[in-house]
Amino acid sequence: MTKKAVVCDLDGTLLNSAHTISPETRDVIRQVIEKGNLFFIATGRHHLDAFAFKKMLGLHSYLISSNGARIHDREDREIYRNDIPPALTRRLFEMPIAEGIHKSVFQGDYWYVESRLDEFAEFHKESGFESTLAEFGEIMDADTIKFLFLTETDERLVTALDKRVREIFGGEVNAALSNEMCLEVMNKGVSKGYAVRAVMEKLGIPVSDVIAFGDGLNDKDMLMTAGKGYLMGNAHRKLKAELPDLEIVADNDEDGVANKLRELFL
Repeated sequence: MTKKAVVCDLDGTLLNSAHTISPETRDVIRQVIEKGNLFFIATGRHHLDAFAFKKMLGLHSYLISSNGARIHDREDREIYRNDIPPALTRRLFEMPIAEGIHKSVFQGDYWYVESRLDEFAEFHKESGFESTLAEFGEIMDADTIKFLFLTETDERLVTALDKRVREIFGGEVNAALSNEMCLEVMNKGVSKGYAVRAVMEKLGIPVSDVIAFGDGLNDKDMLMTAGKGYLMGNAHRKLKAELPDLEIVADNDEDGVANKLRELFL
């Protein structure tokens, strides 16, 4: 087939439930690249977190992180940023939230949290990117890459908060459920889809030649932007409902990405 650009989400997509990339998937990606295709990561993770997986795969490519709030070039130099401005950051911090929701933010090179969440720390063992405890009153008036609202108890809490954020802030922000337990809020205009279009335009690659894989609602516009989008078998039920025409591949624990890439390219 024609040489393509493959864009892949990390959590729930390229990464298995142990939050790493299987040896089989690594080998298939290597073979796909050796055939002249390009491979990109587009993730909600912080760029310092995502760099570890870019290195693991031996990629020499652009990196989209924080759902598109950051783009780094092949040499890991920042070439694009779109942060939540300080005044809006303060309003998000001051917004009342339900008990059972934990608030954290990406600012600069840090992931600031109000308390340690062991369940979510498991996601970052492979990369070694750790959260930093902070007094939120001291960081309210700063540019913020992304807000994360996490719950360990009830997904209805973040679903309700998603609705509330949209009602209060409207077009000032872009909010998306990355999974059942996590709502992510970025500045307006930030999305993986926008970032994919920007990177492909820079490289002279038509989006019709892009193949994308994702599992969360933060992947929706990326999957719609790509010439061909694939949903993971374990994708969020709302994403499957909103994109019913997309092909569903195997789960992330069944090497769904690798299996489809093998079918397409090898």
